[in-house]
Amino acid sequence: MGVAFALNSDAFGFSAIPAYGLIGALLGLLVARLARNQKADAAAMDGGSSLSERVLRLERLVGRLQAEMATRQAGSATTPAGQPGPSLPEHDQRAVPAAATPTPAPLLAEQGVATPRDRSAAAPPPHVLPDPLERGLRAARAWLLGGNTMARVGIVVLFFGVAFLLKYAADNDLLPIELRLTGVAMTAIALLGLGWRLRERRHAYGLALQGGGVGMLYLTIFASTRLYGLLPVGLALPLMIAICVLGAVLAVRQDAATLAFMGSAGGFLAPLLLSSGGGSHIALFGYYALLNAGILAMAWFKAWRPLNLLGFSCTFGIGAVWGASAYQSTLFASTEFFLLLFFLMYVGIAVCYAIRRDLSLTHHVDGTLVFGTPLLAFLLQAGLVRGKPFALAYSALTLAAFYLALATWLRRRHPRLSLLCDAILALALIFLSLAVPLAFTSLATSAVWALEGAGLVWIGVRQRRLPTLILGLLLQAGSAFAFAVDIGATDHDHVAPPMLALNSHYLGILMISLAALFSGWRLHGKAEARDWLGWLPDIGLGLFVWGMLWWSLGGFDEIRRYFDLRGSFHGLAHNDALGICALFGVLTAGLARIARRGLDWLLMRWPALALPPLLALIGFSASLFYAPLSQVVALPVALALSWLLLYRERDDFGPDLLDPSHALSFWTLCVLLSVEGWRRLGDWVPEGAWQWSAWAYGYGLALLLLAGPGARLAWPVQRHRRAYLLWGGGPLAALLWGWSVASVFSDGGAAPLFYLPLFNPLDVAQLLAALAVAVWLRRLRIDNLFFDGVGAGILPAVAGATGFVWLNVALLRTLHHWTDVPYTLHALGASTLVQASVSVFWTACALTIMVVSTRRGNRVPWLIGAGLLGITVIKLFLFDLSFLSGISRIVAFIGVGLLLLLTGYVSPLPPRKLETSASAP
Repeated sequence: MGVAFALNSDAFGFSAIPAYGLIGALLGLLVARLARNQKADAAAMDGGSSLSERVLRLERLVGRLQAEMATRQAGSATTPAGQPGPSLPEHDQRAVPAAATPTPAPLLAEQGVATPRDRSAAAPPPHVLPDPLERGLRAARAWLLGGNTMARVGIVVLFFGVAFLLKYAADNDLLPIELRLTGVAMTAIALLGLGWRLRERRHAYGLALQGGGVGMLYLTIFASTRLYGLLPVGLALPLMIAICVLGAVLAVRQDAATLAFMGSAGGFLAPLLLSSGGGSHIALFGYYALLNAGILAMAWFKAWRPLNLLGFSCTFGIGAVWGASAYQSTLFASTEFFLLLFFLMYVGIAVCYAIRRDLSLTHHVDGTLVFGTPLLAFLLQAGLVRGKPFALAYSALTLAAFYLALATWLRRRHPRLSLLCDAILALALIFLSLAVPLAFTSLATSAVWALEGAGLVWIGVRQRRLPTLILGLLLQAGSAFAFAVDIGATDHDHVAPPMLALNSHYLGILMISLAALFSGWRLHGKAEARDWLGWLPDIGLGLFVWGMLWWSLGGFDEIRRYFDLRGSFHGLAHNDALGICALFGVLTAGLARIARRGLDWLLMRWPALALPPLLALIGFSASLFYAPLSQVVALPVALALSWLLLYRERDDFGPDLLDPSHALSFWTLCVLLSVEGWRRLGDWVPEGAWQWSAWAYGYGLALLLLAGPGARLAWPVQRHRRAYLLWGGGPLAALLWGWSVASVFSDGGAAPLFYLPLFNPLDVAQLLAALAVAVWLRRLRIDNLFFDGVGAGILPAVAGATGFVWLNVALLRTLHHWTDVPYTLHALGASTLVQASVSVFWTACALTIMVVSTRRGNRVPWLIGAGLLGITVIKLFLFDLSFLSGISRIVAFIGVGLLLLLTGYVSPLPPRKLETSASAP
């Protein structure tokens, strides 16, 4: 049937069924199987129900066993001597004890009721169910060999023979039609009567005859109405109802599943054997509705699974074959009615089976009927409503509502059928999920699936149901996939959103993110998940990262799309997108902090630590094109709020985590201040060295304020001294030194002001940088953060060399501005005035160093000054004597000579410090 259905699916319109339907159904089947296994494990661990329930089950089981024993004794009494009795199926042979009188303990053990001795003994090995093919072969062998085999085979052969006889007689006009039908009917009645008389002596044989008689009566009435038109429909209908009721009563009265199966099988085969390829589908499906009504009536009293599966297979199989070959859109109304009728019938049969099987400890739910009925019905419905907009979506929504109501009713009326309730509830959720993609776009589908998945994760954790939890995670993954499919199918980068954030694109991202974060909180932030399964917190951590990625990247992409496609936002310039990104980052960190407080979820503290790197990146991007503090208005606000968040987190993190964030925030502020000054001074005073000096003004003021009054702040500087004074101030000092060295190449122009040595923008910036570094080094010594060793000895040498270079450059700039000497290396080297001035200046510097060293008794600096004097003298005789002439040479030699005489008088060489003098008594 399945192969035929698959081959004819296109003809019936099944190609229009979305892939979601099959995927959802398969997921539902997977959930049911997992739930069934979990239920079986739980039942095995519970060890049974309460004492009163066990007693009730025991009484019912004893009554059933007594009836079966009486039936078997009656059957064996009619077996001729010397012949073996009817062979029992394998499970029956195992169930019959060897002793003549069964003892209670083995009986209870065989029926699944635990005894005290069983509970104290070791648990038996788990029973492994055979595969479906093996189970089918066993069932066929049990039917063929269980009882009177010859009678069963004979009645089947007889049924086919009568059907062929009727068809042959009709084709060749051998006898009057009334006589033929009357003969068949009398034969059927005779079989029924004979079977009823033999029910006590030859039970199995009598049941076979009765089943054949019921099937032949179905065959007769159907042929009289369908083939020959001898019986009107108004008369044939009550006759079929009467036969259906008769067969059901006989089967239930004699507890004979075989009779019910054979009678129903004959009824289902009758239209196929008598069919001529034409006729009304209403007559066919109406006839099958009567047969299924009989099966439903028997299911109300008996849990006969083979009979249920027979009716299910024949009804939907034959219906699918008819639909694939003969359905037309004009037949929708009548066909839809019968499809709904059959669906409701087999849902009722599945529920009745579960209620009847409640006496047993296993196999409460017939998975084939519970999941196969909606699957096949939905597939057939897809073929019926092909080409009708939203019809399949409404069908899925109706199925979801139906199964939800059924699950609610079962949970109230039959609370012990928890497994069936869970399976039906899973079907409701699956069809609800399928209704969304059938009705809406992929974006809406992703949003609904994400929220539904989060709800299933919550239910799965609360009820400790792993299949429900897995289904929730799969739905969230499916929501992301549906969103990606929609993005790939549509060109969102070229479609401007109507409003920022208030559009379906971003709302879909938001739903996926919130669903993942909620699921992560349930699995990682709550103790109930950790107490249930130890690996669930790891899944929760992954969901947290997944949700934050969707939140942050989706938000930034939404801002990018809006500004890239529109260019402005209510009058704001395009560059303000960076500011909005910064505010979005602050909003994210703030909401995460609120969520951490409200949900007691420690993972939500990390967005606050991720904010400083984000603002640093945004600030760097803004600095490349704009004045970051004035043209990106929201950026300074975001920085202030970032420090406020760090203040709020001061007691929640250790210094190892907070110190890098504080240092990075301080660097970002310093860079933004310097870039702002550089751009603004360049706009206001494009001439001179004003713009170049802005770097030192920004960095120098920041370092001076940090090491000066800022160092006395209890928060944040004193609380994070190493972060601000060492990690924050160290790079600033290095930048200032690098800027000072690079300033050698600037002429230090002060236009539009007059150039004054040491009072021009560049020299003032140099002095500010030197002062800031000196105050910073002093602060490091006070706070015991200054490093000792080789580095401490290098710093004075570096500072002295840098100061000497700066003073020389200041002299050269002065000569450039006052004497119009070009500020180039070649021009300065060729100028006699510059050379003479340099020689005199070096001598003066050496004199100063030596005088100060003599007064302080420092021999090493005095030697450095003396070395500088030596270099000056060598320069006089090797360079100045050759290239200088006139007044320049006279001034150079006289000036240097006088300074050397003065040095020898006021600054003699300091005495060497004897090591022994310190140890002398």
